[in-house]
Amino acid sequence: MNKPAPAGRAAYPHFLSITTRWMDNDVYGHVNNVIYYSYFDTVVNEYLIRAGVLDFEHGATIGLVVETQCNYFAPLVFPDRIDAGLRVARLGTSSVRYEVGLFRDGDAAPAAQGHFVHVYVDRATRRPVNLPAELRAALEPLCVTGPAD
Repeated sequence: MNKPAPAGRAAYPHFLSITTRWMDNDVYGHVNNVIYYSYFDTVVNEYLIRAGVLDFEHGATIGLVVETQCNYFAPLVFPDRIDAGLRVARLGTSSVRYEVGLFRDGDAAPAAQGHFVHVYVDRATRRPVNLPAELRAALEPLCVTGPAD
């Protein structure tokens, strides 16, 4: 399996600053791999909430993660500040491929990058639905051509 080349900051149209926490470090002295996925969730959901298209309590449509992947290039440690870059590589009929780059504060290259895919479903039936127009409109500014990995 070939590791993708890291994408620089310019590849991501949206950023969120995330401060690592003491509990994020593992016994090896760096942020544990599972925490990176928490950072992915944080940048995506923060964007959706601020755009007014995620009502996680009462919305009729919800996004379920059906695929995730992460490549690690350099360790992150507490107390690093991370700039989480976000872009959309694919905006489908009922799904979205979000791509995230995690950059240590000020670094040009990411410490990690990866993706996850949301399939949007009806909250009650859990059956796929077309992306709501408001969601599509909120995500279009994040769209790029071609995936990072």
